[in-house]
Amino acid sequence: MVEESAQQALLEKEIIIDASPQETRIALMENKVLAEFYHESVRDRRIVGSIYKGRVTRVLPGMQAAFVDIGLEKAAFLYVSDVAGQGREAEEMEFDDENSHDSDDENLYHHRPNAPIEELLKEGQEIIVQVAKEPLGRKGARITQHISLPGRNVVFLPTVDHIGVSRRIEDDAERTRLRNLVEKLRNKGAGFIVRTVAVDCAEEEMAPEMTFLMRMWEEISKRGENIAAPTLLHCDLDVTFRAIRDLYNPSVRRIVVDSPDEYRKILNFVETFVPDAVSAIELYNRPDPIFDFYGIEIELSRALDKRVWLKSGGYIIIEMTEALTAIDVNTGSFVGKRNLEETILKTNLEAAKEIAYQLRLRNIGGIIIIDFIDMEHEENRLKVFEAFRTEFEKDRAKTNLLQISSLGLVEMTRKRVGESLGRSLSQPCPYCDGTGMVRSKATMAADIFRELRRKRNALPKKEVVVDANKEVVRFIFEEERADLELLEKALGVRITLNARPDFHIEEYEIGNG
Repeated sequence: MVEESAQQALLEKEIIIDASPQETRIALMENKVLAEFYHESVRDRRIVGSIYKGRVTRVLPGMQAAFVDIGLEKAAFLYVSDVAGQGREAEEMEFDDENSHDSDDENLYHHRPNAPIEELLKEGQEIIVQVAKEPLGRKGARITQHISLPGRNVVFLPTVDHIGVSRRIEDDAERTRLRNLVEKLRNKGAGFIVRTVAVDCAEEEMAPEMTFLMRMWEEISKRGENIAAPTLLHCDLDVTFRAIRDLYNPSVRRIVVDSPDEYRKILNFVETFVPDAVSAIELYNRPDPIFDFYGIEIELSRALDKRVWLKSGGYIIIEMTEALTAIDVNTGSFVGKRNLEETILKTNLEAAKEIAYQLRLRNIGGIIIIDFIDMEHEENRLKVFEAFRTEFEKDRAKTNLLQISSLGLVEMTRKRVGESLGRSLSQPCPYCDGTGMVRSKATMAADIFRELRRKRNALPKKEVVVDANKEVVRFIFEEERADLELLEKALGVRITLNARPDFHIEEYEIGNG
């Protein structure tokens, strides 16, 4: 814990906020380098953490789940383990205070069902639920009845009579002090998790926050009693307030925002929840856009590229699939100075640092496979692995790493915390359908010729016009002219090629002359 605190003290952090009517973008800078990025548009504001009163529309005994109408386009999905009253006894629960709403591979606490869902829920029943996972594609939102209301220092669990302390607080004396403090301040039957940031938190700071969260739940519960389902009962904080609540600590020197309206809202928020942060808030008033001034736009563009160059001249390739992320390390133009093993070691060490940084910045989670360049000596493999492991001490997301294999592979997992940067800022290419590849000019020329042969009986007798991409037309004239003439003789028609600059490379049309 002492080493971690010392490391944090070396980092000078800044929170940069670019607020516009369309969207809000937030960058966490560490020693002037972009470390984490968050954004939220007005159109696509997230609903994770929001609380609804819903109506059970269908119970599925075979899946031990239920569909619940909470007023969204698609019905939400509720597993039996997320139904109120299900789970382990309080003393057996394991808590993790980080990103309590955002994980899709690990719940706030682990639990097991005690009764089948058909005995717990009935169609038409109205229940209060919280969104645990955003709707994705054709899937509706995943919901839970295990409500959690995060504050800065604690997370309030109104349905659990238990006090938990973040596993990242390792000092036993501090854990005991915080547990006793929460026990003293909580109402009977109220559950709380003490978050990592609460280390050294005094009663004067903890008490108002706990009281606020308990009153908030009372208001939500009362509202739920007096209104029909489906309806929204409570909306989670927007991205700006969540970022300040979760990211601010004494190492954050400045919180800079470019909107006067947002500046005033932030001041009001921190005066209530984070009084120590008031002096750190600044209103940006330079003529350049705030993300340009801090060099953030360039870093964001770089974070969307598949290829990331290393300072030595080597590079890494990041490929994301549905199941996992694969990362390949290459020496590129780096040839080293002494011998091959030294060159490989230096490239791998540099890549280890960059990969850990990119995974955090891009918010990549799930299963990750890294293919480091093969190293002959075991001691070099250990050096690279240790350097890689050390870099993740800065990462708030939970990671699990396996040692480098004899093939130079590292298998790891990183806790999913919302969508990755690439998926949130990009969409699949409409031309290649997300494959990253399009058909070549030679392939398209051959396709056009085959289509003409296929339609030979339906073609006009004198002339047929083929509209195609200009590069494909140029390729046919320059490389396939002889074959074009042979095809004209075989079909007995004149083929006119019409170059269309507006056509995609895979697009063509065959018509009459």
